[in-house]
Amino acid sequence: MKRLLPPMVTLLAALLVWEGVVRAFDVGEYLFPAPSVVAQAAADNAGALARGFGLTALGALAGFALSAVVGVALGAALAASRTLERAVFPFTVFLQTVPLVAIAPLLVIWFGYGLRPVIVSAFVVSLFPVIANTLVGLRSVDPALRDLFRLYGASRWDRFFKLELPAALPNVFAGFRVSAGLAVIGAIVGEFFASYAGDDAGLGLLVASWIKQYHTDRAFAAVGLASLLGLLMFGAVNGLSQLLLGRWHASAQER
Repeated sequence: MKRLLPPMVTLLAALLVWEGVVRAFDVGEYLFPAPSVVAQAAADNAGALARGFGLTALGALAGFALSAVVGVALGAALAASRTLERAVFPFTVFLQTVPLVAIAPLLVIWFGYGLRPVIVSAFVVSLFPVIANTLVGLRSVDPALRDLFRLYGASRWDRFFKLELPAALPNVFAGFRVSAGLAVIGAIVGEFFASYAGDDAGLGLLVASWIKQYHTDRAFAAVGLASLLGLLMFGAVNGLSQLLLGRWHASAQER
């Protein structure tokens, strides 16, 4: 309750202010619907929203899982070699600087319509934070501890798994937290271009379709579910971080 009560009170206050402002100024529902109208639209379209939430969650989770595995592996490889870092790291920055909206149509050409381009879109946009934070974490290991491991004859793999990777975990999870939210954004953008209509429509396509039809209340409901998905993924990463780091690292301990 100490964790949940403050944000719940803030959310309730924001919703009440939102409702009051819309009612007081008689804002049109097509322009900015009140929370009560959005809730009613969500209830009326619960089936489509539930299916869309499931499809978007599948794409975002798969893309995030790929970025976590590939990002940690690539970050570890770059940390092991300065030459490899200078050769490869600038191209990983390219993934972060190219607008996803510009390359999303290409993903449809390369992977077709459906779930695959959505996963790739989520993967591309969420990869760089994992690489960058893993690299920083591995490079920040105390040199004295590295020397101690070498002094006792530890192998390269022993140093990595027993010293470097555990010491880098706080940075790695910092990258995971950023990537969790970005994966949802990538999945939504991918669905704008690559998602099927009808029963196979993800939240991104539902938003685009309902906006075109001026069903703003339904679009708000879909956007709210997408935000909820991002919060759930962030919360899951945060919970795993506390589980693994809470006993020994200050960043995951209760205050």
